Amino acid sequence: MFPDSINTLIAALGQLPGIGPRSAERIALHLVQASPDGVRALADAMVQARERTRFCDRCGALTDQSPCAICSDPRRDGTLLCVVERAVDLLRIEKTRAYRGRFHVLGGKISPLDGVEPKDLRIAALEQRLQAEPIQEIVLALGTDVEGDATSHYLAKRLARPGLKISRIAYGLPVGSGLEYADELTVSRALEGRREMHE
Repeated sequence: MFPDSINTLIAALGQLPGIGPRSAERIALHLVQASPDGVRALADAMVQARERTRFCDRCGALTDQSPCAICSDPRRDGTLLCVVERAVDLLRIEKTRAYRGRFHVLGGKISPLDGVEPKDLRIAALEQRLQAEPIQEIVLALGTDVEGDATSHYLAKRLARPGLKISRIAYGLPVGSGLEYADELTVSRALEGRREMHE
């Protein structure tokens, strides 16, 4: 139906996360009918982003400079360190504007079935940061699945030392929803993460 070049483009676009067959086809048809300058600018932007983006040597965030902007910001609370699984998790927390500490990206979670052991994660780098930086609290912001729970418990045990508080973010009900839409585990975690209300 389409020329081979368009079919190749549709197939390539279909490999992107969140792009289904119809979306890939729409994007491909848009691109082949767009101005050549616009398509070149898009291609250049993709190539430059891929070539310039790397992981921060200190925290593991996506950056084009190392240390990254968060690690370099003197206004960040250096006593507070949030541990996340992936660099994209860091970006989600940053978007809330509710956290002003620093970060550490593990690069995954412990999953023996997938062949991921503690040595495969950036745990040794985290321990080095504990020795070199004035960290007083570690906030574990890992997933609530079995691997996330296991990784959080492993880290809490391995990193425990006098004077260091280790906490985990609370999980609970999504904003705007009621109890009737929540499963038992979500309600249980919401109860565990409850806080005192003040007038």
